[in-house]
Amino acid sequence: MKDILLFILAAFFEIFGCFVFWSCIRLNKSMYWLVPGTISLIVFAFLLTKVQTNLAGRAYAIYGGIYIAASLLWLYVVEQNVPDRWDLIGAAICIIGALIILLMPR
Repeated sequence: MKDILLFILAAFFEIFGCFVFWSCIRLNKSMYWLVPGTISLIVFAFLLTKVQTNLAGRAYAIYGGIYIAASLLWLYVVEQNVPDRWDLIGAAICIIGALIILLMPR
């Protein structure tokens, strides 16, 4: 359960950090936002080192599924755009895949 929380927190920090860069470059927001955006990306990378797996590739694979679902939540909450059914179906498939990788015995 702790790992799932770490993955969710990592997703928030990565999405926030990347969105800041998106906002500065694509939406012409202030470049001063790049400072908290960069810090956010550092926190993201640090959090992924705290999950309980010895293999980075496996951590990234699990994280990928959670990141996809979190990105659609960001789309809805921050960008105020409702994901369509295909977004939700795709995210559900990714979450199922991430949970299989995370929870199956090794």
